[in-house]
Amino acid sequence: MLNGRALLAWNPRRVRVAAGVSQERLAADAGADRAYLGGLERQVENPTVDLLDRLAAALSVPLGELFVQPAESETPPQPLRGGRQRA
Repeated sequence: MLNGRALLAWNPRRVRVAAGVSQERLAADAGADRAYLGGLERQVENPTVDLLDRLAAALSVPLGELFVQPAESETPPQPLRGGRQRA
């Protein structure tokens, strides 16, 4: 079972990668700094509720989706390939 910080690293990345959205694009859509989102995905940042609301909206998911416990057999989301992604 993942703790809250780990969930907030895992789930935004899971949803973002599944949608093919880069950190840069998500940051722009959510009004956040790309480096901050990277820190969030590495569990070194503590997001505010306001940022979580904006991330969920930018990812088109309900806020609760960012707190879903992954199945024990689920592997961590893989990063997107390097370089700039199409908008």
